[in-house]
Amino acid sequence: MRTDRTFTMLKPDSVEKGHIGAILEKITASGFKIVAMKLTQMTTADAEEFYAIHKERPFFGELVEYMTRGPIVSAVLEKDNAVEDFRTLIGATNPEDAAEGTIRKLYAASIGENAVHGSDSDENAEIESQFHFAGREIF
Repeated sequence: MRTDRTFTMLKPDSVEKGHIGAILEKITASGFKIVAMKLTQMTTADAEEFYAIHKERPFFGELVEYMTRGPIVSAVLEKDNAVEDFRTLIGATNPEDAAEGTIRKLYAASIGENAVHGSDSDENAEIESQFHFAGREIF
């Protein structure tokens, strides 16, 4: 299992607010190399599959609606200790709890519209990367 790659997604609120460039600059300035990236829009079926782990949660419908309301930027990032370092860079899910200077502290509006996704494990980084970049040799 690779430990030098992770997956991220700039969520619809980041794209809508024009934060793509600033967030990507923060990511690359933190030592991450972008090895795959695309702008796309998730379908309802895509969002339901990607977030299936949350299917029984009361916020699932809102999550799917949010993630399909506009374009996203999907990317695979490379750096030693990628998952852990990226989770530190993005900050806590709730931007009010996020450390100063983190992506969510800077760009997230709320716990529901938290600007960016980051894989929580090496295993999920590979699964999520393959979901968004099927057929490409990226892991």
